[in-house]
Amino acid sequence: MPSLTWNKDRAAERVEACIKELPVEDIEIRPYVRDTDLTGLEKHVAYRVDGVHLYADILNLDAMLNVTDVEGEMCHRRTLRFLNLHYRAVDRVIDSVDAIRVDFHNQRLHAVFAKPYDSEADRVHRAIAAAQLIIEVLARTGEDADHPPARVRIGIDTGTALAVSNGRRGQREPLFLGEPANHAAKRSGGGAATGIYLTNKARVAIGLSTVPDEDADALTKEQIQKSQDRAKLECTADHIIKEWQADLENNPIGRFEFSGHTPPFKDLDFEDLSVKNSRRQDAATIYGDIDGFTAYVTANIKEDASAKHVVRALHVLRSELNAVLHVDFEGRKVRFIGDCIHGLAGDGTAQTTNAEETISNMTLCAAAMRSSFELAIERLASWGTDARTLGLAVGFEYGPMTATRLGMKGDLIRCSVSRGVVSAEREQRRCTGKETAIGLAAYIAANTAVRKLFTSSRKVQDLDFDTAVEALAADGDEVAKSVKREALRSVAPTVFVAKDRELRPHCK
Repeated sequence: MPSLTWNKDRAAERVEACIKELPVEDIEIRPYVRDTDLTGLEKHVAYRVDGVHLYADILNLDAMLNVTDVEGEMCHRRTLRFLNLHYRAVDRVIDSVDAIRVDFHNQRLHAVFAKPYDSEADRVHRAIAAAQLIIEVLARTGEDADHPPARVRIGIDTGTALAVSNGRRGQREPLFLGEPANHAAKRSGGGAATGIYLTNKARVAIGLSTVPDEDADALTKEQIQKSQDRAKLECTADHIIKEWQADLENNPIGRFEFSGHTPPFKDLDFEDLSVKNSRRQDAATIYGDIDGFTAYVTANIKEDASAKHVVRALHVLRSELNAVLHVDFEGRKVRFIGDCIHGLAGDGTAQTTNAEETISNMTLCAAAMRSSFELAIERLASWGTDARTLGLAVGFEYGPMTATRLGMKGDLIRCSVSRGVVSAEREQRRCTGKETAIGLAAYIAANTAVRKLFTSSRKVQDLDFDTAVEALAADGDEVAKSVKREALRSVAPTVFVAKDRELRPHCK
């Protein structure tokens, strides 16, 4: 088996190079002014934006993924078509209300309202009116029992955020950092009830009273109507649906066609993927989220001098997390979601995945991410960027995975959705900035060494690369033992033969 491994010296060189490429003195924090184009931002430029953030979650994604007992091709075809139908409708809504589309990630949309520039209250009213339009449109975009209407929950907050480059090939939308994006996302993910949920800050901005539980008090019909009257949107649900139907007639979605990707996943080119050229196979998927980043932004956003360090820390940390996944463990980043990386990896062939090897390698990859993260925090501090309040929460899962692109013609976006993807994100969310969690399916499919490492809680604290290698190798994990052999070969070739005998099973 090939040895996928992490090396401290190699990681240190990458981190140092990334820091040097982005000197603090070269970073610019600019004020957002009328009609500023935020697409295609350079890494050294960030804008301080007063805006209203809207997150919309499709609540019945899980129901679509579990429409069949077995997670087979039919289940994935239905789910991907379901998402594609709704992406194409929501994209039209966002364009029609003059909002900034930040991201579509599976069931979740993030959009920002920067207009009207001179009135926070009017921005909130406009976001509410747009939210209701999204709900009304998606209630009418289901085709049949296999592709039902979307059940939608929307969160809204208002405030100042930093707009920076998201650094994705083929994806030019900016990334917004700060409290309003984070709090809007929490409201949209705060429960199973549909509706529009405002933070108390957004409620006060439009003259509403605060509520004790922001996740429990949806706007009333009367409150929504008031915002609709104030916003006076020029488009209607009927108009959006008519355009959406015409687009489907002129550009049919077609049938999703799947094939397997021959590992390593680092060779998977998302730009080649489409409805008729999608990937589907057993693999591991990982979410690595920078814990505490919103608080870090809040503490540093007001002054340009400190905001520059936020920009540098984000780019350095995300770059190194991606390097661990892509270079060290030959995986593939699906996308950056704010300060979180989502990726795929697998071992075997296009037809047959080696489950135990894949899960062992993903365990080491997750541990290597933590080692690189801690190394990057240390090196950033030596260059004057103190980000020591940050942590890394990691969750991963194993099972049938998809990879494709969805959306409007000429503006396709990456998508990898499955039960395992949903589970991996949930595993990451149950972790603190010091923890790594493994999904139940991966835990069951893993070897004894991996299960022992994670214990019955399926979660472990402070799992760095050296700790993971030693623990797994000691309990007979062949992937970890191979990594140890390669390390011995490179640093002490004269004693390699003797030590190698200890790591290999005795021959009779």
